[in-house]
Parts: sequence; C-alpha cells; structure tokens
Amino acid sequence: MLRRKGALLAAVVLIPLATATQAGAATTPAPTAGGCAYTPAVPADNYKGIPTFDPAKAARPFKATLRTGQGAITFKALTDKAPCTTNSFRFLAEKNYFNGTHCHRLTTARLYVLQCGDPTGTGSGGPGYSFPDENLTGATYPAGTVAMANAGPNTNGSQFFFVWKDTKLSPAYTPFGTVTAGLDVLQKIAAGGEDDQNGPGDGFPTLPVNIKRVQIKKG
Repeated sequence: MLRRKGALLAAVVLIPLATATQAGAATTPAPTAGGCAYTPAVPADNYKGIPTFDPAKAARPFKATLRTGQGAITFKALTDKAPCTTNSFRFLAEKNYFNGTHCHRLTTARLYVLQCGDPTGTGSGGPGYSFPDENLTGATYPAGTVAMANAGPNTNGSQFFFVWKDTKLSPAYTPFGTVTAGLDVLQKIAAGGEDDQNGPGDGFPTLPVNIKRVQIKKG
C-alpha cells in the first residue's frame, strides 16, 4: 500500500506508511455529529491538535499551493467528494504543519508517485489522529491525482502523495485533490531519480523536495 514505512500499492510492495503501533491504533472511528471522525492516534509528530468538522466550512472550495525548493505545485481540493480529508489537510496547512518538511519518497518503477506529509521525514510520522477513507468507489489514479497514503483501511493521517504519471492502484487511497499547476515540477523531480534505498525505483528523491510553506486560497 501507499503507506509510511512498509509497503505501498497494489502489485508493487513499497514501504508501508505506518508503524505497527499506528496500524493497531487505527480502528474505524465513530462518526462525529458533522459526519467525520478524527480519532487520537500515535505518533503525534509536530502535534497541532485534532480538527473539528464544520460542514459549511468543509464544503468551501479551495486550492492549496506547496512552495517547494523545486517549484510550486497547486492542487484543487475535492471538498465535495472527500470533505473529511480536505478538511484535515486544510487544518494542518493552516497550522503550518507541513512548513519546513520534505517529500521523503519517490517511486519511478511501475508506481509513479511522490510522497510527502511526514514531519519526521522517515515515512513513519503522523499528526496525532487518524480518520476514515473517502471517495474510493471507482477511484483511479491518473497523473495529477493527490491522494492519501495509509497503513490499511481507515488509517489516514498527514501523509499524502502526488501521482506524476498515470498509475494503476487498487482503490484503497482516498483521492482528495487534482493538480492544476506544477505537474511539470513533479515530472522534473521524477526525472531526477531516487536513491533506491527501498529497492529499485523506490527511495528518497535525488532532487530534494523541501516544502517551504503551504498556502490555502479560496477557489
């Protein structure tokens, strides 16, 4: 699966995105009054609290721009299809959770993704809470998809990935955004290659992808 430390997706075994502790703690949460459930979980790296869910605010369209050392990447959040996920991402971004972090994993063989969102940079970090999957029915992962990495069903946290080339995955990773600008930046990063520390075509990107800040704008 596309996880933190461990295994990734479908036919390809990549590093799982969660530790055994995380996976064990991430039972299916009970929905809150607003329809989302954010449940305390470990680890709690760079802890910013646990988001609340306001349906009216969560429904507002927005775009997120990641200012990285390799260039800017902007995506449109799918607030109508994945409101719990996009609400969580906006909460973390507005708390500066992603600022100063880096994308720790690039895959270039059979699976074409750049994985980010771990403040520890190890692939095992998390925000201190988990929440259920969304928008999986018929999910596909063409280039430009932004989706959640996980450690199994309903174990979403802070880690996510960009698809830089059409990729076949099982519908197990919540798609919550579509890149509107910066796909060329992702492809440049991919062309730079990776260090193969997790196996051929899977490792730390050769071109460092440092996230300076994430900007949220209406739209």
